[in-house]
This record gives sequence, C-alpha cells and structure tokens, in this order.
Amino acid sequence: MTIKSSFAKTSGRFSYWFLHTFMQGGSSLPGQIATKIDPAVLKDLTKNYDVIIITGTNGKTLTTALTVQILKQKYQNIMTNSTGSNMMQGITTAFLAHRPQKGQRDLAILEVDEANVEPLCRYIEPKAIVMTNIFRDQMDRFGEIYTTYNKILDGVKLVPNTTLIMNADVPLFSSVELPNPKLYYGFNHLPDGELLAPSNTDGVLCPICEHIIHYKFITYSSQGKFYCPNCGFKRPELMDQVTAINELRPTSSSFEINQEPFAISIGGMYNIYNALAAYSIGRFLDVDVADIQAAFTSNKKIFGRQEVIQVKDKEVTLVLVKNPVGLNQVLQMIESDPEDFSLAMLLNANYADGIDTSWIWDGEFESLLKSGIPTIITGGERRDDITFRLKVAGVTEQQLQETADLDATLRAIENAPTKHVYVLATYTAVLQLRKKMADHNYIKKGMSV
Repeated sequence: MTIKSSFAKTSGRFSYWFLHTFMQGGSSLPGQIATKIDPAVLKDLTKNYDVIIITGTNGKTLTTALTVQILKQKYQNIMTNSTGSNMMQGITTAFLAHRPQKGQRDLAILEVDEANVEPLCRYIEPKAIVMTNIFRDQMDRFGEIYTTYNKILDGVKLVPNTTLIMNADVPLFSSVELPNPKLYYGFNHLPDGELLAPSNTDGVLCPICEHIIHYKFITYSSQGKFYCPNCGFKRPELMDQVTAINELRPTSSSFEINQEPFAISIGGMYNIYNALAAYSIGRFLDVDVADIQAAFTSNKKIFGRQEVIQVKDKEVTLVLVKNPVGLNQVLQMIESDPEDFSLAMLLNANYADGIDTSWIWDGEFESLLKSGIPTIITGGERRDDITFRLKVAGVTEQQLQETADLDATLRAIENAPTKHVYVLATYTAVLQLRKKMADHNYIKKGMSV
C-alpha cells in the first residue's frame, strides 16, 4: 500500500462516516474523494476480494440483490453496492464502507453500469462477469445496442481468464469469439416453432451476417431460441435453463429451473430472467439448489423494484422504468392483475434517467385501454411529455389527472378511486417520490424500505 493510497482510503472512509452518520447519504461522494487523491485506489481496496460483476441494460439491481440473498446461504461476509450507485465512484464508496474480515478473502457482488465495466477491469480481475441483456437505453449516453455491447467488451478483453455468465437468449452475447470460460443461461420452456421478431424490435439482424434472425420461440423483445438461416449462427448450449413457467402474477412468479421448482415474490417474465441469472451465479459458486430455493422465498423487496408502500388506505406498488422494453414488460405485468387498479406515470429526464425521452413513444400504452383503468396520474419534471403520449394512446380526459408537483402527485395517489395504485417512474423520479413519502412518514428515510 502506498502513502497516497492510504491517505485516499482514510479520506474516503472519513467522508463516508460523516455523510452516512449526519446526512443519511454518502453513496457516491466518498469514492469520488478517494479516487481524486489516488485514481488507482480500487486496486488496493479490492486486493482481498473475489469480485462478481453484474452488468447489462435491465435487471442489474434485482439480479444483484437476488444473488446476494443466495450467497448469504453459504458465505458470511458479502460486500455489495446495494444503493444502486453503479459507476466508479459509487463502487469505490461501497468498498470504502465495507469492513473485510482479516486473514481471508471476501466476496464482492457488484452491480456495474455498462460503460464502467472497462474502467473497473483496469484495476481488478473479476472471478466472473454476468451479462443480463442489451436493449436501447439512455440513447444520449449509449446510442444503439452495439455501442453498449462494445463498452462491455472493452472491459472483458482486459480480463481473458474471467468466467463469463451470459444470457444465451441475447444474440449479441455469443457473437464475438472470446478466450474466456463461458457459461450460458436461457429459457427452454416452449416447443420449437418458427417465427420472427416484430420489425421495430432491437437487434432483429444477425450480428454475424446481418440477415434477419429467426426464432424457434421468443420470450420477449429479441430474446429467445434464435438461429440464422443464412450463416448458421444460433443460440449456444445452455448450462442453466427455465424449463417451465407455472404461474405469472403481478406480485409473484413460479417456474422451474432445470426441472426444479422455484418461486419469487415479484412479477414479470423479465424478473424470471433475473432469478435465472442469480441461480447461475449461485451454482457457479457451489451453492446448493435447495439453498437457492430458500433464498428466493426470503421475500426481501428491492428499492424501486415492485416495492409495496402503504399510503393511507392505498397499496402503492413502485416500479422503476427507464426504456421501452422494460416499460412494456411492466405494462404487460400489471395488465394481468385481476383486481382494479389506478396508475401513475412519473417522467424525469435528468442524466441518471437519460435526457432523451423519445423512448416513451415505443411504449405500448395503447394496451392500457383494455384494462379499464379509472384514473391515470401523470407527473414528474417531464409530465407534459408523458401526458401528451397517453392522450395519443387514447387515454381520455376523464381518466387523466396531470399533477404539477410531487405534493399534488402524492395527494392524487391518496385520493385514487382504487385500493391498489401502480406507480411507474424513472430513476430520479423514484428517488424524489420516495423522499416525499419519507417526509410524510410513509417510509423510512434513505434507500431502504
């Protein structure tokens, strides 16, 4: 350890203690301070850790949380960036805040922003890198899906001995020859057929020859059992697979992995993918199947991921949305609710959300008309954009209730005509709404439920 590194760690840890103790914060700034003093401080901070990186467009936070729940069945001292601060300064802060056990290697499970895989891999050699999916997201930062994948690859190429645990249903992930050991997971729950993805879907072209890719079945978007009739590129063999989906409800899912039964207390097929990724990580680290089953039923809710918050007499389900694929999966999930519900949509366009809001036009809001929703509340800093989009979708003036600020949004939720209200919100809108709920004592302050 150098003097500079020691000073960087001491400064970072002191700032974390102060911010965490007196400000209920400190998820990013301590890491920023430490790396300002020593840009390579992570190399020293991580020297006694085995690190698992989880990256991709959607599902990083839930996959990370489920993975931690699984690994707690076997490992005692696990470090993770549970606040969701997944860029370099936030990851550095997480290591500064954690106290490793002396005389042994600890385990670090890290949610990592796609563009931060490469700078992180300059300082550490992860035990595994997990890739969840690639969709259009934050176009101002990433552009198209190929740009996003290349950012991840830039990091992977620095660590050729790291095992790659990848979603095999995403064609991009097996399109580049890499020397790394590879484990693939995916779905195998339907009989083979013959179909194409809709023309406006991300990644409909073969990444090898640019012919239109074909599918034996599709789970959602461009994911599924794919093959190219032109060049022979096809989905790789699966190590772990969803072999059946038994029930999908807005608040729960039951399914089978490798013919073994599992259940999670969260809805949506996209979340079964997250559970499958976490399962694959658990098995990679030799956690027993029975322990994984138990971990999935521990019923811990994750910040912004289908949290259920009691607001007076209303059950409010808060769901993060940030791109059209994720949004459409959430809409499909809530439409399966057999009970009446109201809906709120809060749209911000800050850097953490993505400043380009054009993605809402690819959201299938027209499907809402089938659900007979009595009240649809709009809010957020870009409320005019989402209100107009919903009007174009056919939502009536009688249904729509536009709110000028978060106080008005919360009042509208409190006065909704149904007991259950789904709130779909972008990242900074989730933070702002949770702070407002904390001010009204509906939840505790900070990131945890």
